[in-house]
Amino acid sequence: MASSQKHFNAFSLVLLLLCLALPLNLARRVGFYAKSCPNAENIIRQIVQQRFKADRSVPAALLRMHFHDCFVRGCDASILIDSTNNNQAEKDASANGSVREYALIDQIKTALERACPQKVSCADIIALATRDAVSLAGGPKYNVSTGKRDGLISRASEVNLPGPGFTVSQAQQSFSARGLSLNHMVILLGGGHTIGVAHCNFFQNRLTNFQGTGAPDRTMDKALVKKLSGLCGSNTNANPTTFLDQNTSFVFDNEYYNQIRKNKGILKIDQELALDPLSARTVSKFASNNNNFRQSFVKAIIKMGNIQQGNAGEIRKNCRRTN
Repeated sequence: MASSQKHFNAFSLVLLLLCLALPLNLARRVGFYAKSCPNAENIIRQIVQQRFKADRSVPAALLRMHFHDCFVRGCDASILIDSTNNNQAEKDASANGSVREYALIDQIKTALERACPQKVSCADIIALATRDAVSLAGGPKYNVSTGKRDGLISRASEVNLPGPGFTVSQAQQSFSARGLSLNHMVILLGGGHTIGVAHCNFFQNRLTNFQGTGAPDRTMDKALVKKLSGLCGSNTNANPTTFLDQNTSFVFDNEYYNQIRKNKGILKIDQELALDPLSARTVSKFASNNNNFRQSFVKAIIKMGNIQQGNAGEIRKNCRRTN
């Protein structure tokens, strides 16, 4: 009997060690919180719906937050951490100046902490809130694998995102470094920009003296140049915004691709997607088939949401700081 007990204990120890050795991402699954916080996804959905009723631009904001978070240290909510006297965090990097809706994440986290303290990660909140917001904007519904942990590190110096003036090749290198293909890049830019906006300072150089030519970017539609010139004016301090999809601006659809094929891309990278042989065929494919775009977007955003993060992590009590 004693011998059997020893063998059992040894087997249990080996099994435990094997489980501890498994990467945390293997534990992720759809419905991860079914037992630990069964109402979690409903709570998130209801709060996002309330916010959407007040501001239809919320889906674009959450997509941007999700993208900017995943592209630095993986999808670990490191973008939510506030800076301290000893550390400038990701959210204060210049590239993240346009990221917003931190208060919405705070509101969701507060509600979840009341319902089930320290069970739902901030990283999962971002992913689930983004999913629900995309659906509210008319986009596809999809499942999110949950069970991610929150990161312990957030440094502004690590923020290195593809910029609005990138060429397709430059942007492709950035996406490839995160395990995403050229096809994923075209899909994710389309998904974010079909309901997104841009401040004038990100494209104003295309309206007047583009690359030192003394003239607007010749690849931009002349009527659009005139319209945007009137919007942006000469007062750079005002820095207003414009929709990246000038047609169905609040609707998640494939119209963005039709716009850039008509030389109505606002950002340089948008227009480059339609002009560069590397991506032009994919743009044409999505421009002609909205269902194809929707289905492809689901696969791409799930892929992005699984960008590898380190195994270390925690469930933050407050999304703005580590425990």
